[in-house]
Amino acid sequence: MPTEKIDNISVTTQASVYFDGKCVSHGITLADGSRKSVGVVLPSSLSFNTGAAEIMECVAGACEYKLAGTDVWLTSLPGQQFSIPANSAFDIRVSAPYHYICHFA
Repeated sequence: MPTEKIDNISVTTQASVYFDGKCVSHGITLADGSRKSVGVVLPSSLSFNTGAAEIMECVAGACEYKLAGTDVWLTSLPGQQFSIPANSAFDIRVSAPYHYICHFA
């Protein structure tokens, strides 16, 4: 089941907008200091680089993703997650809005 609510957070009200608006997210910080972002990817094919390790959680919609160094496209549906190592990259394909939570390690 996808995460529906995150309590006790501080939200960055200025959105981070990537790829000419195809990906928009807001940073959040939890009471324990951990960071996440919540956002949406609009229909597109995009490539992302990571600094910190990330876990992408699908809240609504779906995506296909391919991790750096692989040729296999996998699907992520609501309630599912996939992990990306630090200092890596991944490709994502979205045919309808993909709502996500990015959990930073």
